[in-house]
Amino acid sequence: MPFCICGSACMRWTKVWEFKGKHMRTNRFFKVFKIALMVVAASAVFGFIIQHLWNWLMPSILGLHAITFWQAIGLFILSKILFGGFHRHGPRGRWGRQMNERWAQMSPEEREKFRSGMRGWRGCRPGREGMPASSQTSA
Repeated sequence: MPFCICGSACMRWTKVWEFKGKHMRTNRFFKVFKIALMVVAASAVFGFIIQHLWNWLMPSILGLHAITFWQAIGLFILSKILFGGFHRHGPRGRWGRQMNERWAQMSPEEREKFRSGMRGWRGCRPGREGMPASSQTSA
């Protein structure tokens, strides 16, 4: 996916990016909608599981009364707050810590080499297909 900072060679790609910007906003809406739908579905499933487990076990074990679906949802939310929290799971936090540790161990020369390598990903690179010949430079 080319992304150029070199002026006239990128006129064609700016039109593509304008189209992708509109398309990406639409995709973001659908992605948020799908996530919200999954959260609602998962909450419903957990609510029914909690309700049925409670109504099956607690009246016979402790003599407690049966609960409704909404009470089960409330119990699920209360248990998440008290015991689990609503933090993000996954490698994102671990990756950030690893990058910070690697950055701290780098010498200033290594940091500059890393920065210059990352700059190459944003500029025009020679030999990209679809780029005019006048903008391609020999390596």
